[in-house]
Amino acid sequence: MSEQEYFNVADIFGENVFNDAVMQERLPKKVYKKLHEVMDEGKELDLETADVIAHEMKEWAIEKGATHYTHWFQPLTGVTAEKHDSFITSPMPNGKVLMSFSGKELIKGEPDASSFPSGGLRATFEARGYTAWDCTSPAFVRQDAAGATLCIPTAFCSYTGEALDQKTPLLRSMEAINDQALRLLRLFGNTTSKKVTPSVGPEQEYFIVDREKYLQRKDLIFTGRTLFGAMPPKGQEMDDHYFGAIRERIAAYMRDVNKELWKLGVSAKTQHNEVAPAQHELAPIYAECNVAVDHNQLIMETLKKVAGRHGLQCLLHEKPFAGVNGSGKHDNWSITTDDGINMLEPGKTPHDNVQFLLVLTCMLKAIDEHAALLRAAAADVGNDHRLGANEAPPAILSIYLGDQLGDVLNQLIATGTATHSLKGEKLETGVKTIPDFMKDATDRNRTSPFAFTGNKFEFRMVGSQDSVAQANIVLNTIVAEAFSDACDILEKADNFDLAVHDLIKDYAVEHQRIVFNGNGYSDEWVAEAERRGLPNIKSMVDAIPAYVAPESVAAFEKFGVFTKTELESRAEIEYETYAKTINIEAKAMIDIAGKQIIPAVIKYITSLAQSVNSVKSAVADADVSVQSELLTESSALLSDAQVALAKLKDETAKAGAMEEGREQAVYYRDVVKTAMDALRTPVDELEMIVDKEMWPMPSYGDLIFEV
Repeated sequence: MSEQEYFNVADIFGENVFNDAVMQERLPKKVYKKLHEVMDEGKELDLETADVIAHEMKEWAIEKGATHYTHWFQPLTGVTAEKHDSFITSPMPNGKVLMSFSGKELIKGEPDASSFPSGGLRATFEARGYTAWDCTSPAFVRQDAAGATLCIPTAFCSYTGEALDQKTPLLRSMEAINDQALRLLRLFGNTTSKKVTPSVGPEQEYFIVDREKYLQRKDLIFTGRTLFGAMPPKGQEMDDHYFGAIRERIAAYMRDVNKELWKLGVSAKTQHNEVAPAQHELAPIYAECNVAVDHNQLIMETLKKVAGRHGLQCLLHEKPFAGVNGSGKHDNWSITTDDGINMLEPGKTPHDNVQFLLVLTCMLKAIDEHAALLRAAAADVGNDHRLGANEAPPAILSIYLGDQLGDVLNQLIATGTATHSLKGEKLETGVKTIPDFMKDATDRNRTSPFAFTGNKFEFRMVGSQDSVAQANIVLNTIVAEAFSDACDILEKADNFDLAVHDLIKDYAVEHQRIVFNGNGYSDEWVAEAERRGLPNIKSMVDAIPAYVAPESVAAFEKFGVFTKTELESRAEIEYETYAKTINIEAKAMIDIAGKQIIPAVIKYITSLAQSVNSVKSAVADADVSVQSELLTESSALLSDAQVALAKLKDETAKAGAMEEGREQAVYYRDVVKTAMDALRTPVDELEMIVDKEMWPMPSYGDLIFEV
């Protein structure tokens, strides 16, 4: 190995981050204290203080090789955005230039707001928008082929103040849950905690394929998923890829990914092979909600960037390959105080932990009352291929509590009082050389979309290419609402102990329907969920209306997270996104089928017909039944493909001519997608017949097994 391949994680971790340690070292004590008052207490940052911070940030970044800075933000495009400005100022009389960066430039930027999705909030001629520094998420220097750039995490809003991004409402929702959680803690006598923050650990699943093969697949290039493809003889049925030994080429890639992330202060912790061939996972350690969202964006960007250096391609689509598992992003969520209290920690005896039981039953209330909204937070075109399949959570929202908490809840429902908690037992393996140890008091349930896993909830619905911001915006807001409702009752109570006891019982009884500890993949659960009145929302198009439902608008407006106008605009963007995505997929299918697949099949059929005639000419009574059968079958499938292609062209044109909105999105889902499926069927059958040398693109086997 070369010397550069060795490094100490502790030495490089966070080296490209303007983190607290750097600020404490470089900023004057007074400035450092003022900045922390802004970060911790929400005080306003004055321009004089900002100027000092900006200067030191610039000096630090230049030492890292930075020539430019950018306000790094998250518009509603699904990816991050940035505009780069150099540090140079106007040339001096001697021809030299100064390098400067002011507090004003740090705090505020001005990208064009009309060129990003706004759902009608901004007209084309209304161009002004602002990026505003999120000082609670540290700035960092990104090093790549462009050199080094100082990246400043920011929020993005319109000239009139509406949120045009993921960060702004996320920060608003964090303020909401902080306020309401502190109200609840004060009721239980906690006078020391000053801040409550949602902590998040998003797991990231992804596929890795060879880049040369990727570049031969127009469907992957244009849409991120394969629109055609027959399954190879082997898929994932042997379960031999999951947690298997990581191939050297992938291990080298993962190593470079980790190194890049560690330099950026992203605590990449876990890596392993996932269930499907060529599928993998990366999970970080928990971070504060907005920082975790920023870090997940960096993880996705880094996974894609580093792959190219290794001749690989990272696929973040939820379902890049039919027939094997797709990819999700498990959002692990908890709420913790500034002095280290996890409000979702049940303790050894959760049955007598009254504060925890109130928090838990408030969670039941929040998820039950806003199940459709939380489902909408995970809605994505790619996720429609994944949710509800036996590889991911069902589209039905339910909560898994496990044996211990499930038993406590049943006690509360039955008698109004919980008197005991199930204990973990000793796990005996039957092998003397393996030490016995205490197992947890509850199992895990991978079929649950919202599972309690010890001291946190794991929301498993989020799609692999999506930002986790939207899911956490919803979680923070609906839990804040549940806390607020509980506090409204308890703050008026004459007898707090009696009132909290009654409230816990009431919430447990009223919202027990949302709890399900069984197999979420079973048909029986679908029927049972319907009996319970739980929503089963299978499509993104049907999930979108939850954003503008009266109960959603009321919750968001109550805490200033979204206005009704902002919600209506986001619903409009979601419909447009769905329609545009299916339109691109349909056009890609038309292009690939018409220019590549059908010509290849015609070439194969022509060759086959010539072979039959050649054999008959040479040997009059030769048996050409096999060739004739293949000729007949492939010709019939070619005809089916041509008819389906014509139908898809027609329906795609009709959909494209419709006015943007829900009606168009529904047409794409119900009509265009059906036409796409009809074209894929004969094409995938033809792939199993046509000579591999003549097939115009790499197969599934080439892509997922030859990495």
